[in-house]
Amino acid sequence: MASPLASGLAAALLLAAPGAALAEDVRVTKQVEADRTTTMVHMITVDAAPAEVWTAISTAEGWMTWAVPVAWVAKDDPDLIETAYDPASHPGAADTIQQRFTERVPGRSLAFRTVKAPAGFPHWETYRNVTSLFEIEPAGKRTRVRLTSRGYPDTADGRALLGFFEGGNRMTLENLRARFATGPVDWAARLRR
Repeated sequence: MASPLASGLAAALLLAAPGAALAEDVRVTKQVEADRTTTMVHMITVDAAPAEVWTAISTAEGWMTWAVPVAWVAKDDPDLIETAYDPASHPGAADTIQQRFTERVPGRSLAFRTVKAPAGFPHWETYRNVTSLFEIEPAGKRTRVRLTSRGYPDTADGRALLGFFEGGNRMTLENLRARFATGPVDWAARLRR
């Protein structure tokens, strides 16, 4: 039987899942910190220049090419991005996700925290304390992308989230790589599958 976390977000992962052939390129490491929280790092190299990757991770238009079918940046708050896996969704809907960008070094790094999860997101009170950081660096003609997530507590909820996002973040970075290998995601075609 699937865990509540896996059941609650399986549809989103199915929408995000690219071809299985890409999986071997994502490296995942975990480290238990002094405060007993776990830090998880996902790394991948993509066939794009750092400036292209920066646009993909730092703008609503960029997110829609690889991460979600719809995304918006609040007009009065450029550090708040809202996204949804349902293309019919709208800003403020119960199914949206909001991330607050907490620090940017243009072309290099983007820190964020999820400040709103979809209704019914399992373990939200735990996940809201996790912070994430995208880092990008040139790797020849390619770009190395590192996604670091910090603050998963050593609790049942923290371990469930860690397990879920180990696979979820892997698929997210595979989508980013596929976006540059084969072009932007065709969300209409993916949703028909």
